[in-house]
Amino acid sequence: MRMKVNVQSVNFTVDQKLVNFIHKKLSKLEQYYDKIIYADVFLKVQSTSNPENKITEILLSIPKSETIIKKKSKTFEAGIDECISSLSRQLSKRKQKQTFYA
Repeated sequence: MRMKVNVQSVNFTVDQKLVNFIHKKLSKLEQYYDKIIYADVFLKVQSTSNPENKITEILLSIPKSETIIKKKSKTFEAGIDECISSLSRQLSKRKQKQTFYA
């Protein structure tokens, strides 16, 4: 089952290269947990002098639950990588629990 991916950018237009990057990274999550329904990705640029002004938020919907991860970084790619890394840990823990209780 392919998950739906919805990318939303606030106050700027996201380029296709970044969208493709997001899709590629999110598809890797399916190896940790194959029942992901959809992923909502929110990209925001904070108007601040701090170079870490890119906010990446990923809402992952799985049966009976939703997980949200929010990261602040210098680039959206770095933020996506950090979010995916956190989500993959959470999903593999969830899968282990399910296998344990099954």
